[in-house]
Amino acid sequence: MLNKFPLWKNLMVIVILAMAALYALPNIYGEDYAVQISASRNATVDTQTLGTVEQTLEDIAIQPKGVVLEEGQILVRVNSDAEQLQARDALLRALGTNYIVALNLAPATPDWLADIGGTPMKLGLDLRGGVHFLMEVDMAEATRKIQDQMRDTVRGELREERIRSTSIRRDDSDVVVQLRTDEDYAAAESYLNNRYPGYTLVEDEATRTLRLRMTEAKLKETQDYAISQNVTILRNRVNELGVAEPVVQRQGADRIVVQLPGVQDTARAKEILGATATLEFRMVDDENSVYEAEQGRVPFGSELFPNRNGGNTLLKEDVILTGDHIVNATSGFDENQRPQVSISLDGAGGDKMSLATRDNVGKPMATLFIEFKATGERDENDRIIFERNAEVINVATIQSRLGNNFRITGINSQQEAQNLALLLRAGALIAPIQIVEERTLGPSLGKENIELGTQAIIWGFLLVIIFMVIYYKKFGLVANLALTANLVLIIGVMSMIPGATLTLPGMAGIVLTVGMAVDANVLIFERIREEIKAKRSPQQAIHHGYDSAFSTIMDANVTTLIVAIILFAIGTGPVKGFAVTLAIGIITSMFTAIVGTRAVINAVWGGKRIDKLSV
Repeated sequence: MLNKFPLWKNLMVIVILAMAALYALPNIYGEDYAVQISASRNATVDTQTLGTVEQTLEDIAIQPKGVVLEEGQILVRVNSDAEQLQARDALLRALGTNYIVALNLAPATPDWLADIGGTPMKLGLDLRGGVHFLMEVDMAEATRKIQDQMRDTVRGELREERIRSTSIRRDDSDVVVQLRTDEDYAAAESYLNNRYPGYTLVEDEATRTLRLRMTEAKLKETQDYAISQNVTILRNRVNELGVAEPVVQRQGADRIVVQLPGVQDTARAKEILGATATLEFRMVDDENSVYEAEQGRVPFGSELFPNRNGGNTLLKEDVILTGDHIVNATSGFDENQRPQVSISLDGAGGDKMSLATRDNVGKPMATLFIEFKATGERDENDRIIFERNAEVINVATIQSRLGNNFRITGINSQQEAQNLALLLRAGALIAPIQIVEERTLGPSLGKENIELGTQAIIWGFLLVIIFMVIYYKKFGLVANLALTANLVLIIGVMSMIPGATLTLPGMAGIVLTVGMAVDANVLIFERIREEIKAKRSPQQAIHHGYDSAFSTIMDANVTTLIVAIILFAIGTGPVKGFAVTLAIGIITSMFTAIVGTRAVINAVWGGKRIDKLSV
């Protein structure tokens, strides 16, 4: 029968719209103003802390919506932004510097909806307020670290090949190998030649010196690796500490943008990101005197470092492995109920640890924590100069040959073990970073942006509805139903996609989509009018109107979708936010305009004898 959908098509439209409406529903409930309390070093969030929080709120006459202790954090929900700021300031005074007290927004979604994965749309920094950091990566340190690893690799391989060297050292971007005899030089030259892609071998037979020099392509690859690894590790750190919907992405050659929505205190936000630090595992030099080293007589091949618990520790210069080989770390207790951290390594890290500990059972191994602090000065290339501070945070005796899994003991407290496990799990930065720009956007400004953006959507929506009803009559009402369904679909899809974030440009994309969503129906309705003028029956006019307009609608929307995809691929920040909502809006508007309106028109006019259409 002409213009009748089969049952499965009608059910498909109903199910899709019902699912979209269900997952768009959390946005009606909105979010509560909240204060989030978590522990920094040497502190614990427990029931005693919860009692302090509740008493502090009572003292300042704030009746919270709820106070919950979950997963080592306390979340306090309050009634307004004024109460949020008041509670934050009071809790900072009451809890002291060992705790992180941050402003946040907590979803007010009912439990039954949250249980099926219903969450409100994630809001960007311009709508929610928060902290924006622009960070610069120390590329010189990244190169130094890679070259130190290369030096250690070359030293180990030449030792395995029984090729004797006087010294193997790093000289800027070169690894310099000084051989003992002409035979050693010839063997090393033969072994190292073309062995390492990205390095060229510079020979000096007269001085029996070989230089492994990093090529420009390898240098660029090293710098790209440093940026990508730091982006991943910073994202892991922020995620581990529970900051909602963070944005961590590369910008330019050596910079990273970090946005923490909902966080208002820049000092605390820096604390959340953690120290710009790396971790190294080294053997302790227990064959030489620490006292002699403290007097300035540090033995060749060793370095002296301060110990976190006081005193100094003499460590071997060779690095066994760094924190970037750690894939997991968990805190717990050993058989004597002392705090420990259990560590899992990747394949390459396990091989390095196994090789290093094979002949060192019963000897002490240290965990070195290295922090980089900006001096405030820049070098001749206008790059920030960092000061390197290192301390030994743990020394443990190797009980047996280690592999992919081992544990660190001798930690002062369970909280210290938890903090160390978090840092290890999130990863150690491959190169130090410095904050070169920071901005804070208050929640009141974000709220104003939401109100203005919502008003633009509503006014655009109403004007389109009025135009369609006046110009296309009853068919205009059908188009308006499709337009409403389209908005619900956009909100539902944005709420369901884990990585989608609504920004102010994204709201502009929704406004644009509202205007574009009826384009397809305008084409269809105009085509139906032409078919009626050509003396076709109403049923034939509807059928041919949809069929004839389909290819034009597809061509127009696909080309726009391609542009949206390109914007998302090459754009950053606001451009990506606009591209996301535009792309989603194009897809949903095609569905509602072609399938949705056809389903309604078929249900109302399809399969009936009618003399005229209200179009």
